[in-house]
Amino acid sequence: MDVFCGIDWAEGHHDVAIIDNTGKLLAKCRIDDDLDGYQLLLDLMAGHGDSAESPIPVAIETSRGLLVATLRTGDRQIFAINPMGASRYRDRHGVSRKKSDPGDALVLANSIRTDMPMHRPLADDSDVAQAVAVLARAHQDAVWNRQQIANQLRSLLREYFPAALDAWRHKAGGLVRADARKILAAAPTPTMAAELPLWRLKVMMHSAGRKRGIDEDAERIQTLFRQSAARQLPTVEEAMGTQAKALLVQLNAVCRAVDELAKAAERTFRSHPDAPVMLSFPGIGLGVGARLLAEIGDDRKRFATAGGLKAYAGAAPIIRASGKRKYVGRRFVKNNRLNHAGYLWAFATLTHSKGANAHYRRRRETGDWHAQALRHLFNRMLGQLHHCLLARVPCVKQSPSLQSPRQQRQLLRE
Repeated sequence: MDVFCGIDWAEGHHDVAIIDNTGKLLAKCRIDDDLDGYQLLLDLMAGHGDSAESPIPVAIETSRGLLVATLRTGDRQIFAINPMGASRYRDRHGVSRKKSDPGDALVLANSIRTDMPMHRPLADDSDVAQAVAVLARAHQDAVWNRQQIANQLRSLLREYFPAALDAWRHKAGGLVRADARKILAAAPTPTMAAELPLWRLKVMMHSAGRKRGIDEDAERIQTLFRQSAARQLPTVEEAMGTQAKALLVQLNAVCRAVDELAKAAERTFRSHPDAPVMLSFPGIGLGVGARLLAEIGDDRKRFATAGGLKAYAGAAPIIRASGKRKYVGRRFVKNNRLNHAGYLWAFATLTHSKGANAHYRRRRETGDWHAQALRHLFNRMLGQLHHCLLARVPCVKQSPSLQSPRQQRQLLRE
């Protein structure tokens, strides 16, 4: 490769630098973040030898957006450089710690000129895999937002309406439950809740989707709401009730978004060719499978070995050795979304696979704590998933010893 391009990404404009294989600056410019700017960039690269047969590699600090989508046409390699890594490269070019957008573009271009084998280009995922990634990540963000708003509501209710917390403390979902949100929206203060008749509580539970245990729960909740308890001043209580209703509006909206995004992600995931292989593993449902596919992708060249995938997911340990000292610990630099999905997968596998449960118990008996044993289990299962995806075969039924990828290949040959 004789020409390299670096782009310093910004919200309204982008600085571009094109260099040759000796580091000489061939061209630089600033483009706007619109179609005219993208065309100007493509024309500039074409003037320096960019073509469908020999595209110029590009280094940029982001992996998303319309600019990246425009550059990904054809076989061009796009390198998403971590901003922290770009900062370290900047220190190699000067000790004065000066910084400018055109200078950062030049640094990015030099980073792939000198160390291209050390950087991983963006995966060449299919359109369906990219769509699954968008929906699965949006669903995960919505779930996290739902929990954040629920925590805010819980903190507020604790200050003036603790009986509402006791009413759903031991129920799955807690304040996120549909019946809890419906009842609190109708009676956001202790005074209003104490006046709720039993029949209205039953109607609200039924309209929220409850089918069983309505009578018992309605009587229990009414008893809790009518018990004597400490109260805020009436005006303060009313103000807090108004704040609670505002939080409930946000919570209802994000709960609807979670449901809609979950359905869309699962529907798109089912249409992907890798879905049958992933769903054949114990503990992987539509939701976890969509998250795994979103982060792993379907570009088989991305992870040549299972070890690379394990390191990317944070499942493989990291070793720091110097002289006689050696430390083996967990990874902190990892794909947090994939790592979180792996925790859910490993935890669900405990009740769906005797082999996985036996492996988890052995790890606990050797001294691992819960999260450590789950991470070790995820590490083993991720290696099996990597093999099955490459071989395009479903998961082989687990033995009590939790078969390794080598054992699975032997069984497949038999």
